[in-house]
Amino acid sequence: MNKVFLMGRLTKAPEIRYTSGNEPIAVARYTLAVNRRFKKNEADFINCVAFGAMAEFAEKYMKKGQMFAVVGRIQVRSWDNRDGKKQWATEVIAEEQYFTGSKSEAGGQSGGAAERQAGSATDGFYPIEGLEDDDLPF
Repeated sequence: MNKVFLMGRLTKAPEIRYTSGNEPIAVARYTLAVNRRFKKNEADFINCVAFGAMAEFAEKYMKKGQMFAVVGRIQVRSWDNRDGKKQWATEVIAEEQYFTGSKSEAGGQSGGAAERQAGSATDGFYPIEGLEDDDLPF
């Protein structure tokens, strides 16, 4: 089974291109910075590719710094460069993309009663002073 679940922040706006042919298909390439678990200030930068409607969604809604979740599969491809040397790329082919940040981060306008009731992303959670990840038993 080849299934990947990622959540991270976009390092820059997606790059969009279209395939050539009678019916061009949108192709979006972007990189997610995914924090390493239990490691402060360490992240992996994972290249992702989306096709068709998901690529058009990426172009329209995904902005640098926003938090997104991606579900997809890993693909490894190879090619020969101009010098005849084999090159390799590993990337995640997106099958699903989700907003995971706040509505304001996604470009939504607040003002509705439901949005006002929802409050900030930290409502219902209380910060605990002096607790570090290293202190947690899991």
